[in-house]
Amino acid sequence: MSRSAHPAGPRHADVLTEGHYSAPAADLNVLDEKVWARTVTRDADGALTVGGIAVARLAEEFGTPAYILDETDFRARCRAWADAFGPDADVFYAGKAFLSRAVVRWLKEEGLNLDVCSGGELTTALDAGMPAERIAFHGNNKSVAEIERAVRAGVGRIVLDSFQEIVRVAHIAQRHGIRQRVQIRVTVGVEAHTHEFIATAHEDQKFGIALAGGQAAEAVRRALSLDGLDLIGIHSHIGSQIFDMAGFEVSARRVVQLLAEVRDEHGVELPEIDLGGGLGIAYTSEDDPREPHEIAKALSDIVTRECEAAKLRTPRISVEPGRAIVGPTAFTLYEVGTVKPLEGLRTYVSVDGGMSDNIRTALYDAEYSVALVSRTSDAEPMLVRVVGKHCESGDIVVKDAFLPADLAPGDLIAVPATGAYCRSMASNYNHALRPPVVAVRDGGAHVIVRRETEEDLLRLDVG
Repeated sequence: MSRSAHPAGPRHADVLTEGHYSAPAADLNVLDEKVWARTVTRDADGALTVGGIAVARLAEEFGTPAYILDETDFRARCRAWADAFGPDADVFYAGKAFLSRAVVRWLKEEGLNLDVCSGGELTTALDAGMPAERIAFHGNNKSVAEIERAVRAGVGRIVLDSFQEIVRVAHIAQRHGIRQRVQIRVTVGVEAHTHEFIATAHEDQKFGIALAGGQAAEAVRRALSLDGLDLIGIHSHIGSQIFDMAGFEVSARRVVQLLAEVRDEHGVELPEIDLGGGLGIAYTSEDDPREPHEIAKALSDIVTRECEAAKLRTPRISVEPGRAIVGPTAFTLYEVGTVKPLEGLRTYVSVDGGMSDNIRTALYDAEYSVALVSRTSDAEPMLVRVVGKHCESGDIVVKDAFLPADLAPGDLIAVPATGAYCRSMASNYNHALRPPVVAVRDGGAHVIVRRETEEDLLRLDVG
């Protein structure tokens, strides 16, 4: 996944070179279980169903585009992560992936904690009943008002991201007569993306306090010296959409080295280590994510091994899977509006959504799958680019995929693995209305985030 994209979007009319895209599947009607939510299947008529409900019914009742979220799958993934790490570790769902009051209630019921990174996310968490002690508060520039709210609410931890924030949180906590539990986020010089890790100087970013030059060690010294803070551990985050555990190994080694320095310098063994999130999911059939129990064992083995080498007690481990929980549980349902063949290139399939409901393709050059879901088809595969209705050439939902050649306006297609970041990053570009999130479970469907209306847009426009 590329992190660089031209402001005008990718070059969208190039002739694709041989091998640029995968060959079409032998049967376009087959759904790859890796990229679809667990209860997704096709019924006897060939239409896609989720939670026992046909997509045609969902489209008729809730309209398109719509994010369709499999609640059964979401809850199962929460339990899988909690069971994999067990009672001696903590799993914090990263709310930035997708957050709503319903999701908060599900997390609470399934025993997960919650990581928030803004005042809005914190408000949502508290309003939905998440116990404050099970909330962690992230962010590289938390406002005074946000810190005040978090401290007064009694959040379980605040992750400190700068020298200024160390003082700021300590001052606010002391003023309220509280010793606020905190972790320090350190930048360990490791960045991991997809199948790669690069162990070089990646301190050039806005997050964290660098290990290099003794900055992290100085941050620890300052935090330990302030009465308003209870320093409980070190936090590290190395990237996103990670499949390879090698980056975590390098990161854990460097964090444990810092813990050893803290013990030797201050006589304190910090009890916790948070290894962050960024764990990958399958967006296409070519992706091969690890199961939670594999990840848990790998991380536990890495930390235990490094601590034994440093003669440290093994700290309590925390992780923050967000995408890995919610990402696979949802798909975006669209209606086809136009089908435009371009001789010698590909066919452009326009849908009733676009970059306003999924900016990741334009922003990150992200790859997605797509399927015809209102029916099956025996037609030959055709190379398509699924695009939106926005006034932007970079308005691309799926860059290159195969759909049946008899695809027509009015057909329903769906893009799987859109549970993470799509609704969170959705916009009103071109004054588009953000789609609803519809939760399905055991034959029932209900809206957990309603579709925006034109009245919503006008309500904010004060003239």
